[in-house]
Amino acid sequence: MSEAFPTRLSATVQQYLSQVAGPREHLSLLRWQMGEGHRLDERTTYPGHLTTSAVILSPDHRQTLLIDHVTIGRWLQPGGHYEPSDHFYLSAQREAEEETGVTGLRLHPWHAGSDRPFVIDSHDVPGKPSRNEPPHVHHDLQYLFIADPALPLIPQLEEVHAAQWQDASMLGEFAPKVVERLRTVASPA
Repeated sequence: MSEAFPTRLSATVQQYLSQVAGPREHLSLLRWQMGEGHRLDERTTYPGHLTTSAVILSPDHRQTLLIDHVTIGRWLQPGGHYEPSDHFYLSAQREAEEETGVTGLRLHPWHAGSDRPFVIDSHDVPGKPSRNEPPHVHHDLQYLFIADPALPLIPQLEEVHAAQWQDASMLGEFAPKVVERLRTVASPA
């Protein structure tokens, strides 16, 4: 783990807690693991490790690009395990582009060009016996992006069953913090 990663993650989490987080968002497990020096940039770190994901919206915010996740077996926003990048949002963008084939992604103006996550969501994930992975936690840094739903998609079928634009209300099924926060964000269209 490069020395820059823990410093950048700490600054990003502190910025999120001071500028974005709701009153019940303490990120206790994530902050404990950071304090203990856990290698959060490695997927073999337990009880949890870092992931990044992209909440991709149409310019009018009415549609969202989702993937039918192979392992989880449900529609979710694209994302995956953190891969080294100069910015956390670039890791989320790379995952989205790989899984969906989407092109022309733009970081949403809400971020003001910063690495501040829209949501940090620590959630339980099932283990993967084929990889000797026990159930664990993903500390997911979620970023908003804008894309044109008219552009073609090419899903990465090794990772996802499908990629598809759906009504943005679908986010309520798995990303309630995103939906709540989106109510205060104007469409850049």
